[in-house]
Amino acid sequence: MSGFTEQQLPPWRRAVLKVGSSLLAANGGGLSPHYAEAIAGFVAASHRAGREVVIVSSGAVAAGRAIAHRQPAPGAAMAERQALAALGQAQLMGFWQGFFDRPVAQVLLTHDDLRNRRRYLNARATLGELLRRSALPIVNENDTVSVDELKLGDNDTLAAIVAALVDAEVLFIATDIDGLYDADPRTDRNAKPVEVVAQLSASLLAVAGGAGSSVGTGGMRTKLEAAQRAAAAGVATVLFNGTRADVLEGLARDRLTGTRIHAARSRLAARKHWLQNAPAEPGGIFVDDGAAHAVIEKGASLLPGGVLDAQGDFRRGDMVEVRWRNERGEQRIARGVSQYSAADIRRIARRHSRDIEATLGYNYGETIIHRDDLTLL
Repeated sequence: MSGFTEQQLPPWRRAVLKVGSSLLAANGGGLSPHYAEAIAGFVAASHRAGREVVIVSSGAVAAGRAIAHRQPAPGAAMAERQALAALGQAQLMGFWQGFFDRPVAQVLLTHDDLRNRRRYLNARATLGELLRRSALPIVNENDTVSVDELKLGDNDTLAAIVAALVDAEVLFIATDIDGLYDADPRTDRNAKPVEVVAQLSASLLAVAGGAGSSVGTGGMRTKLEAAQRAAAAGVATVLFNGTRADVLEGLARDRLTGTRIHAARSRLAARKHWLQNAPAEPGGIFVDDGAAHAVIEKGASLLPGGVLDAQGDFRRGDMVEVRWRNERGEQRIARGVSQYSAADIRRIARRHSRDIEATLGYNYGETIIHRDDLTLL
């Protein structure tokens, strides 16, 4: 008996599901459907209910080992592990596709992609478009070119970042134990389940052990650290046992047997706080009366037609201020993440959105700043 009781999950529309190697290569060999079938069943049931899921999946290195018929030597060079990941990526995508009627889409990322604001916006736009096209994104680290991204628990952290990236309400982390305990249940028979965590404390992080599997790279502590990161972005986290089909069937009915970790604040509040407090680049975007009223009174996105000018040398993905310029002078009215550089904005100012590509030779969308990336001052 796990000791966990069933609890009701709050409603959700979009989620990120992290699945580790220990659940995909259960016997320590190549990819196996033994646990993955029930996990895929939960995803399919979520799709039928009109929900969207992004999977962050480990398993490429494990799949590569099975193809290469050899284990990396102790202390093997990073290149060997990266070669195994490259061998296993196609196998991993084919493995997941076998469970679903809808197309799966491979998205390879590194943490550098998500630290760079321009690449962050590109990844966000790509994932959003895949979801709009009813595809199932399968996110993995770009292990083949990464330098130090195969560290302990890396995909747990990646999953938390992706959850914030796609504005998910919840991050599901599949583990090989029933949830969080107040001690290590593998060594302490008196360990008690922790079903709900309002806020992660130092004491809970302290009792979380290290790596729990020889196949994967993460342990419970990295999962809690990922939950902490997700909570700061307004995303709740659910820890559950991915080896139990009954638990996954319950999740499809919004019933959890596991641990639920609350978000520190709402997603809207977390994003608004970031938009209001992230440092802005020098200069700004100057707008006319029509654009100012649309942004202030209607909560509209900023379109190029209402832009008078751009000052400074900011780049796509930078935080910039929006200034209303009229006969009375200038007034700061908003700030947000610019989809275009200052140089680009100067070229498309006063033009219609449909003319962006003809003017620049490319486009990143019809808005200069999307309303989701904009906050009033």
